[in-house]
Amino acid sequence: MTQHQAPGGGPIASGAQPPDDELAWLDATAQAELVRRGVVSPTELVEAAIARIERLDGKLNAVITPLFEKARAAAGSATLPDGPFRGVPLLLKDVLCHSAGDPAHSGMRALRDRGWRAPEDATLTRRFLAAGFVICGRTNVPELATSVTTEPLAYGPTRNPWDLTRSTGGSSGGSAAAVAAGLVPVAHGNDMAGSIRIPASACGLVGLKPTRARTSLGPEFGEYWGPGTHEHVLTRSVRDTAAVLDATAGMATGDPYTAPAPARPYREEVGADPGVLRIGFRTAPPGATAPVHADCVAAVEHTARLLDGLGHRVAPEAAPALDSPGLFEALPTLFAAILAWEVAYWSQRIGAPLEPGDLEPMNAALAEAGRSVTAAQWLSGVQMWQRWGREVAALWENDVDVLLTPTLATPPLPLGHLAPTAQEPMELVAGVAQGIAFTLPFNLTGQPAVSLPLYRNAEGLPIGVQLVAAYGREDVLLRLAAQLEAAAPWAGERPPFSA
Repeated sequence: MTQHQAPGGGPIASGAQPPDDELAWLDATAQAELVRRGVVSPTELVEAAIARIERLDGKLNAVITPLFEKARAAAGSATLPDGPFRGVPLLLKDVLCHSAGDPAHSGMRALRDRGWRAPEDATLTRRFLAAGFVICGRTNVPELATSVTTEPLAYGPTRNPWDLTRSTGGSSGGSAAAVAAGLVPVAHGNDMAGSIRIPASACGLVGLKPTRARTSLGPEFGEYWGPGTHEHVLTRSVRDTAAVLDATAGMATGDPYTAPAPARPYREEVGADPGVLRIGFRTAPPGATAPVHADCVAAVEHTARLLDGLGHRVAPEAAPALDSPGLFEALPTLFAAILAWEVAYWSQRIGAPLEPGDLEPMNAALAEAGRSVTAAQWLSGVQMWQRWGREVAALWENDVDVLLTPTLATPPLPLGHLAPTAQEPMELVAGVAQGIAFTLPFNLTGQPAVSLPLYRNAEGLPIGVQLVAAYGREDVLLRLAAQLEAAAPWAGERPPFSA
């Protein structure tokens, strides 16, 4: 029996189903290839994933809504779509990306207690299903996705498989823990201010925030949290990140805008020569809001040396536009208004007003503040962010092809540090603001940005670095990320608590 190496994991046997400890660490591309070759069936892939979830998730608390019977039925159905990921198990984050008839709680006790279920599939859900993915459950999130740690009062904390006493980050923390621990090869996430990249950093994963509007928020939303929300996945390989984007990208009917079309499929960018790129690096957060941990600085310096060794033109970049005050001047007003809207939206959907006691303290305080924001203040804040974003994006026109920064200013935090009742509400807001300092700017500019797991500190904790390209240029990021993955492979690094 011959074997060949799967880029997303260990060897693939050509004639027999791999044992589960091998199967769990194959990426989604490799698992789909096993199905195409008849080595495993969709049902066998899904049953193996369910068994891993049942065995490990009692400690991780990543999967809050198992959908196992639905997954089994889909995997065994003759109508399972013959897409590029036919039979591969997938988890959906429990914010947006609704699946028809399934619980959808956004981390809220009020929705959990009312048994709220989504009435329809989101456009992105339909695209995942058309690609052949089998949805096995929904993952834990902070309430209303507003925190950089996944510790909602509704469901309790999700634990980081690299250290069960540490946070997974947020808000896609449940998805990140599940992929990092080998429960599934890929899981959905969304990124309003860093919510894909932050947990990717904390859990040692690839986390791409695509260009604004690369994927649709339909049919319910055109925008969500203003222009800030981007949807994609967390993965263990660059090729999965690219191939899933091929399967899900594109404008849907009625979307208010769309991203520039790619020149070719994103999967073809993996392994393509990125050329010699101008790469600037910066370790100070925008506005120098807080000190950056030495481990996060070391991660950037390590990556800069890797990039220099690969032949790129690497140099420090001051990026002064990032320090322009518009980012933080508008943030309190707009963030509060967004929370007020969220509470009003859900009150309307459930047919009853959400009271302050229905919400965690930080969200209740922000929503209350947001109710006094006028339309004029909202529009002024949006325009301030847009002006700020134009200044920042100009850096890619004149000075760099890629900007390298830390993803987070700290290693993964201890659980409880930013828990919903650990601090006064405004102190928690400050902690969240520190957590999104490096990531939020590129939600506002709409540029693609990826966190890569290129460094671990002396405690063995993953420390991600962020690479940012010009608007619409996921191709540049994917070429460069694949080059780094080949130069400093991370596929063999597995957390202590994992499949």
